[in-house]
Order: sequence, then structure tokens, then C-alpha cells
Amino acid sequence: MKHLLFIALLFAALGCGSAAAQQILPLDTTCELHAMGKNGEPLAGAARLSFIKKCKREMCAGKAVGDDGRPLAGAAKASFMKNCEAGR
Repeated sequence: MKHLLFIALLFAALGCGSAAAQQILPLDTTCELHAMGKNGEPLAGAARLSFIKKCKREMCAGKAVGDDGRPLAGAAKASFMKNCEAGR
């Protein structure tokens, strides 16, 4: 019985660790990992740069929320997006 409990705890710890690692990855790394073409090969050149820029913009747009839970707008949103896309 103790062995089953240990195995269950081990799998739970491994699952939480991988979920936490996904949130820690910087935007550059996350977007670069997903920069693949329709044929499954990595993008190159202008297509890669365009994809990474769009990916960063989309990821940051979802995080542009104020302390009160409402979406940011205007200069606050522009400043947040600039810092977020730069990785700060």
C-alpha cells in the first residue's frame, strides 16, 4: 500500500513540475519552439521573425490586465505590451 502511495505522489510531483516549467519559459523560447511551418519543418528568415513577433504579441495581449481585473487600454496597454514583448 505504501508503494502505491509513493508512486502516486511521484507521478503527481512530475506532473506539477512540467506544468511549472512551461510557465517559467521566457516568451522568446516558447515562441521559437512553436515556429514551425505547415510541413513540420522549422521556419526560417522573415517568416520566422514574423511568426515570433505575432506569437509574442498574442501572448502578451492576454496578460494585459490591470490590478482590478479589467483589460488595460491606451498608454498603459502600450507600455505593458512594449515591456512584455521585450521580455522585461
